[in-house]
Amino acid sequence: MVRTVASAVVKGDNSKYEEAVKTLNTLQTNAQTLEKIRQERDKRAHLNVPRMWKYAERIGIQEKDVDKLNVIHVSGTKGKGSTCAFCESLLRHHGYKTGFFSSPHLIEVRERFSLNGAPLEKDKFAAYFWEVYNKLDKTKGEHDGLMPNYFGFLTVMALHVFLKEQVDVAILEVGIGGQYDCTNMVRNPVVCGVSSLGLDHTSILGTSIDKIAWHKAGIFKPGVPSFTVPQCESAMSVIKERAAEIGAPLSVCPDIRTYGEDIKLGIKGSIQVLNASLSLQLCNTWIQKIKEKSSSEEVSDCGDSQEQTSTSKSNCDIKIAEAFQLTPQHLAGLAQCQWLGRNQTIREPGITYYLDGAHTVESIQQCVDWFSTEANLEKARSKHGVYRVLIFNTTGDRETTSLLSPLLYCNFDAVLFCPNVTHENAVSADQTNNTVTKESQLKRCILNKETWDKQIHELGHISKNNNICNGDSHIPNGAVNAGNETVENGLHCDTREVESHALPTISHCVHWVCQRSAVNKENRHLSEKCVEAKLNGQTVEQGCGEGYICEKDSSSGNNGYIDGNLDINNVGASKGDPQVQVLVTGSMHLVGGALKVLWNKE
Repeated sequence: MVRTVASAVVKGDNSKYEEAVKTLNTLQTNAQTLEKIRQERDKRAHLNVPRMWKYAERIGIQEKDVDKLNVIHVSGTKGKGSTCAFCESLLRHHGYKTGFFSSPHLIEVRERFSLNGAPLEKDKFAAYFWEVYNKLDKTKGEHDGLMPNYFGFLTVMALHVFLKEQVDVAILEVGIGGQYDCTNMVRNPVVCGVSSLGLDHTSILGTSIDKIAWHKAGIFKPGVPSFTVPQCESAMSVIKERAAEIGAPLSVCPDIRTYGEDIKLGIKGSIQVLNASLSLQLCNTWIQKIKEKSSSEEVSDCGDSQEQTSTSKSNCDIKIAEAFQLTPQHLAGLAQCQWLGRNQTIREPGITYYLDGAHTVESIQQCVDWFSTEANLEKARSKHGVYRVLIFNTTGDRETTSLLSPLLYCNFDAVLFCPNVTHENAVSADQTNNTVTKESQLKRCILNKETWDKQIHELGHISKNNNICNGDSHIPNGAVNAGNETVENGLHCDTREVESHALPTISHCVHWVCQRSAVNKENRHLSEKCVEAKLNGQTVEQGCGEGYICEKDSSSGNNGYIDGNLDINNVGASKGDPQVQVLVTGSMHLVGGALKVLWNKE
């Protein structure tokens, strides 16, 4: 799988691409300015969509041009990206040329622009980027120097790319919310969908599910068919009210079992049955509407007149959408859909990585269900038991305690916390994030670790080597010590020892897992000065003190401090060692960074 990712990510002129991405990054809002914008967002949010149209017009895009893209627009908290991925695969298998705009990217920003299921090639990305950027840059003097922010630019660029590439369908995944999201500049989509809702981005969207539902349903348009999946009562009530207010015919997707087929899904996880059902309804409606359009019939069931729109409002009682006969193209589209970083498994000798970008309470629980099922199946096949490691990070306004709680019961032997930073020194333009400071990321990392330690302590577990360090901790070889027992089969008791460490980068975590050896002099505990030294700009030697001796690596400098660029190829379990199972979750950016590290490792 990693080799597949690598082969998809290297095509094209790298130097021109890097230059384009570096320029794109200048449009990122720095952390201090972003905080000010968040504080004033309620006062200015309504200006976002009109502003987006001004940017579009500056590069020559009109509303009639966007209508040609035959847009499928999808919002939601959990599963909107997977729903879009299913839509893309379904329509591609029906012979349509697809464009898919998604966020965030995992490894390279060009992944956000998919053409027929493949990332936009580097040379095309660079060419299209400069076409859009130069037009905006040349006209900014006439518009008070205004340039779009990072996501706004990418949204306008997506429209430009899809128009130039003459796609049959443009599938747009909402960034944040819906009502005021940049993608909501699309005024006449063919069909809209809302995936499962939950609490996320609460500082922007509100702290209650009804407020979040209001934003998500803001993508509905008069007379445009809209679909959602079963929601909690408060969310469904708001979605229904907004559909009636806007005049959008609303339906709830049926249970996928009602389609009467042995349906196989290319994306694993229990929630995918909801996303797949939503994508089937969206695509079926889209195909019907496009056929009507090609026959010169009205695109909308309600038309454009005031009388017809009013009729649509009166008929907005929510109903269950009907299942339909699936064709071989439907079945292939669902089965062959790929969406990296979501319930993804990568196997290496002695190590299995389980990656899922879950970052809400509901999606973390789904991740735990998936991981437990898959990891226990692997455990049953392992002759020497398993050793389980969690690599975790969460960012923004997400509440650490609630996200970590479901993970407490996965029988982890070690837990690693790190920022969404791939390597200490070598940062690619694609991985640059100016919206947060390194200091704030490291402090959040420590907070995450402290939260875990408190929760695990409250459960009565023994915490072993609870260190904040520089990455050179160790996994014991052979059997894992759990309490007073020697565990040979990977079974854990309630008093098992659980290590936790805060590390500076994702590559440190991967190295920690792969290397599984370091020298801890006299088994002394490390002090928290290791990461504190990073915060203060000191060397690791100054921070760690004398109680710890880093194991030197031939490719490691800085007094034994791992720089994240070590050669960790061909490092697998020795004969007789337990199979190492690594769950990476809590953040899409964390999962993307892990994929990049593993790709480099390959």
